[in-house]
Formats: sequence, structure tokens, C-alpha cells
Amino acid sequence: MGVLDGWRVCPRCAQPLEPHGSGHLRCPSCGSHYWANSSPAVQALVERDGRVLLGRRRIEPRRGHWDLPGGFLEEGEEPLAGLRRELREETGLEIEPVEFLGTAIDCYDDQFVLGLSWLVHAIGEPVADDDIEQLGWFGPGELPAEMAFESQRTILARWAARGR
Repeated sequence: MGVLDGWRVCPRCAQPLEPHGSGHLRCPSCGSHYWANSSPAVQALVERDGRVLLGRRRIEPRRGHWDLPGGFLEEGEEPLAGLRRELREETGLEIEPVEFLGTAIDCYDDQFVLGLSWLVHAIGEPVADDDIEQLGWFGPGELPAEMAFESQRTILARWAARGR
């Protein structure tokens, strides 16, 4: 299912929408356009003493699965500002990016997410908050099997391989 599936009327003027190419709807009444874009998100690999910080999700999708701290960018928000905001909200940590780890596309309910990942240095002691119900530190041989998103397994496997 795509983000525009089921859209029949324009959210601005309530008039019928029409297809305008693949993944694109147009309102002939008010001229608005809607695209099925991936939603931008950020996440952090917080490393300390050879271990990585993971949070157990408090919300759906994949409630109860382990997750890298992070979340969706707000409209117009710079990625590193969003990364800092999300880490403060979920863990209380102040962070400094160390290395950009890359991008990945994951499914998130009925949409796709473009995730931007960083290795970060964190200051302070983490406390679970916001979308996170529990935090835990994991070494390379202790990583949980039930990660929330497929790309996180890849990121964590690359991280674990670095230390060996």
C-alpha cells in the first residue's frame, strides 16, 4: 500500500482528485499536487564503551521491538537538527554526530521512510521517554533479533563487524 492509496478528494478543497502520472495526484479544481514520497527520518547509533544504545518501541508499528533512537523530521527541519531533537526527546541525551552511516528505505505502516543514519557521541545518561519505553546497551554479540526495521539489522551488523 502506498501513501496516496485511497485518496479520492483533495484535502484542501474537497474536490475529486485525478491521477497525474505514477505516484502523483492532482486536483483540477484548486491546482494542488500530491506525491507519494518517502518520509524523511533520522536515527542514531549511540556508541559507548563498545556497546550501542537501543530503545524498545512504545508505539506501533512494531511496538515492543528494539529500535535505534530517532524519528521523523518536521517539515523544513535540517536533518542534524532533527537528529538532535529526536535524541533529546527519546533519551534526554545531547549528541554530536561523528560519522554519517548512510541511507536506507524501510516500510513503516502504509508508507516508505527514507532513513538517514549517523554514529554519534552522546553526553549524559539516557532515560527512556516519548516513543521509547525501555533503553538498553548491547555489545556486538548481544544484539537483539527483534529489531523494528530491516535496515537497522544491516547498520548494526556493520557496526559489530568494525570492532572485530
